[in-house]
Amino acid sequence: MLRKSFFFIIMNRPFLSIIIPVYNEAALIPLALSRLQIYRQAGHELIVVDGHSEDNSFTEAQAWADKVVKSPKGRGKQLHSGALVAQGQVLLFLHIDTELPQDADAILKQQLNASSKHWGRFRVRLQGEDWRLKMIAHMMNWRSCLTGMVTGDQTLFVRRQLYFEIGGFPPLPLMEDLAISRLLKAQGRALCLSASVKTSARRWQQQGLVKTVLLMWLYRFLWWLGLDEKTLARWYYGK
Repeated sequence: MLRKSFFFIIMNRPFLSIIIPVYNEAALIPLALSRLQIYRQAGHELIVVDGHSEDNSFTEAQAWADKVVKSPKGRGKQLHSGALVAQGQVLLFLHIDTELPQDADAILKQQLNASSKHWGRFRVRLQGEDWRLKMIAHMMNWRSCLTGMVTGDQTLFVRRQLYFEIGGFPPLPLMEDLAISRLLKAQGRALCLSASVKTSARRWQQQGLVKTVLLMWLYRFLWWLGLDEKTLARWYYGK
């Protein structure tokens, strides 16, 4: 009886849980989450994790998501809080300003079932016509497949069981994506999908393309050398 109950629970889990961390993103929530309703209609799960926003992000998200939870601010903490309440067989961690490709659920199911890999990422495409944005995206995609390190912009996904086996996202204020990539990489290489997510280039445009790229490489190099994440976060966020 217990075995039957266990398999009933597994078979009735949604295939996909889409987990989105937000902080003061009320202006982006209606459009971003309206695009994801097709996945809810298909039986998948949409979870928004609010880092105690100072605007009405929490309230705004409630009309669009299956679950809206509060978490201490910090992407690593928020993503893990979302994973803890997720029911999906596969956890997909999506930024609010990133758009999934059409039929992302079917692509994931087909590619994971055809592969022996249990985690991975999409290709990333940066919004905008500047040729340098296309070059930056190309280099990001090339680097991640070469090194097995995945950034948040590339929309990491992982089978639920593996996620909890490695302990999930470390509660870091910065570099949480690289930290979990390192843990996952120790269990097997990433599945690098050819399908692309489209993400906002606002970070690069606000700070300047060259400056942003150089700073990102500097922070990653310092992290690789062992500089603690709190110091890096203080520099990165200017606090």
